[in-house]
Amino acid sequence: MNRPGLDTYILGLLFVSLVAGAAAFLQPFAWSPAASAAAGVVMTLLATVLAWRLRRANPAALVAGVAGSVAGTGLGLLGVFILWQAGLVEGSRGGFLRLTVPFLGAYVGLLVGLWKAEYIPFDFGAGASNRPATWVTKVLDTSVLIDGRIADIAESGFIEGRLILPRFVLHELQMVADSGDSAKRNRGRRGLDVVQRLQKLPRIQIEISMQDFAGVREVDLKLIELAKLVGAKIVTNDFNLNKLAQVQGIEVLNINELANALRPVVLPGETMRVFILKEGKEHNQGVAYLDDGTMVVVDNARRMISKTIDVVVTSVLQTTAGKMIFGRFEDRPQTATDSKSNAASAGPAS
Repeated sequence: MNRPGLDTYILGLLFVSLVAGAAAFLQPFAWSPAASAAAGVVMTLLATVLAWRLRRANPAALVAGVAGSVAGTGLGLLGVFILWQAGLVEGSRGGFLRLTVPFLGAYVGLLVGLWKAEYIPFDFGAGASNRPATWVTKVLDTSVLIDGRIADIAESGFIEGRLILPRFVLHELQMVADSGDSAKRNRGRRGLDVVQRLQKLPRIQIEISMQDFAGVREVDLKLIELAKLVGAKIVTNDFNLNKLAQVQGIEVLNINELANALRPVVLPGETMRVFILKEGKEHNQGVAYLDDGTMVVVDNARRMISKTIDVVVTSVLQTTAGKMIFGRFEDRPQTATDSKSNAASAGPAS
């Protein structure tokens, strides 16, 4: 969002002075020059506040609001014509109806246009003409914003297009950020920082959805209803929301499943080099971890704690929490290179 420069303030000051001077000279309400000038200043300031509010609005919402207002005005004029044909717009009542019905139609059309703008496929972002038409709308859950990895994925280009951030999700994130618990407060603030990172990405279009579902209390159920309404996928890390959405036919993008899919593939019989970090649960077991957090359980490696060794993969187990790799340490005479490597690994621990 571009910030106003000095020229904007100078232009605003000139405009206020011009309107105030014209009002003082013409005195449109038969007031004194000072009162007329003050009225001109107030009108100009109100117009400036309105312009600042519109500056923050989505271009699609502006277009939809104007279109709705024009349509509402047309319907209002049509209603006045029908009332006139029926002889109901005569006298003082008729003058009131002729004035208010088109304004009411314009007001209702404006509100409806603003409320429903997100369902109209407008795209006025930078480089919109170069954006593919196959982009799928995605609705963000609170969990992925707190997790933060979605910003890294988006920066790498694997996620792009229109991301809808519901107002009720943003409210939930704000409540977490305002929590009295320092851990929750830090998580909430990290989620807000992730939103700002996403807003700065050129290939991401973040839209704040004002749509709410008064009859639904649970945030997860609101997300599902919104995804149904706009035909979007839900991006989440929540296991329960994942299952609930899939049962109702909503496609889900789970960041945890993506992370599991990107973990290195190992097959039984392959050799891998790991650092034995701690003792395992079973007798004579050692435990190591890969760079992505995958646990490696190694038989016959308890005495090799704090050392880097070569292990032979015996099996790979897929669990709900991710992959677990089981291996076996084959006790063999170490080469000079292995001894130096182990000494270097053990050195900082001592």
